Amino acid sequence: MAKRVFVGMSGGVDSSVAAALLVEQGYDVTGVYMKNWSQDLPGMECPWREDLADAKRVAVQLGIDFEVFDFQREYKQKVVDYMLDEYEEGRTPNPDIMCNQEVKFRLFLDVALEKGADFIATGHYARTEHGVLMMAKDRVKDQTYFLYRVTHAALRRTLFPLGNYTKPEVREMAKTRGLWTARKKESMGVCFVGNVGMREFLSEYVTTKPGDIVDRKTGAILGRHDGAIFYTLGQRHGLEIGGGLPYYVVGKDMNRNEVYVSRNINDDAMWQTAIPLANLHWIHGAPNEADVLRVRLRHRGELKLCQLRGTELFLTEPERAVAPGQSAVIYAGGVCLGGGIVAR
Repeated sequence: MAKRVFVGMSGGVDSSVAAALLVEQGYDVTGVYMKNWSQDLPGMECPWREDLADAKRVAVQLGIDFEVFDFQREYKQKVVDYMLDEYEEGRTPNPDIMCNQEVKFRLFLDVALEKGADFIATGHYARTEHGVLMMAKDRVKDQTYFLYRVTHAALRRTLFPLGNYTKPEVREMAKTRGLWTARKKESMGVCFVGNVGMREFLSEYVTTKPGDIVDRKTGAILGRHDGAIFYTLGQRHGLEIGGGLPYYVVGKDMNRNEVYVSRNINDDAMWQTAIPLANLHWIHGAPNEADVLRVRLRHRGELKLCQLRGTELFLTEPERAVAPGQSAVIYAGGVCLGGGIVAR
């Protein structure tokens, strides 16, 4: 009897091809659209209806069952509220990582198993074997950075059909199969509301007030900002202060509602070799201090040599603009071990 797989179908090309490959591999496939967010913003319509329709069309093309799982309440609590709280505290969170941890590989998995699934699957570019998370063949598109907080138990029940393909290969597979989404563009912006920038989204849900932009070295007030929440370490655009050499954000004080800047690209506040981590998560046990490790500090960022001593990460070379709230994801070779949240 064929194994049952519930595949998350977002209405995009990646999850469409993932579903097609599973059908071709002989699985009993059910497509699932996760309705996580449906609220419109002023002048910006949430694309969920179009995405759902596209996912349905592909399911019909493939001749598979299709369901909608409504996770809006849980998503608001676990992902959106977390993100808003982090920004209000002056940190820079990653909602995609929290979505994978709490929704796609916990809530979706639990409901799928209750409905008789043997596995879940998604269109992520990653590989897994016996609960080990490994980088995808396409190292540019690799999405293990976003998956590092998924548990070993969840990964044992997960299939990543695209892990051994590149993005161009996936596009071509969609075209040759005549899938409805073959030429659909990728959405950019906030993960759950389509083509919306983070500033626009935050403006709708967080109360902000203007404050001073301060020269870190001299204490001089150089200008005004429209909310410290909108600025992150290393930022140089959007400050609208002065001429000559550019200023960079080197810190902020949420209690005083001040943003601190410097013209010195080598300012100590901008570079770190020692990074304290919080909320560590290891997929299959913590690494040894003697292990050769590399860390990725942002999606598509370069893998950097590092050492881990307890909850402190030490880099062999300084890294610029490591903001509190970001994730530090740790690798040994091509295996993603886990990681933690930058504490300060």
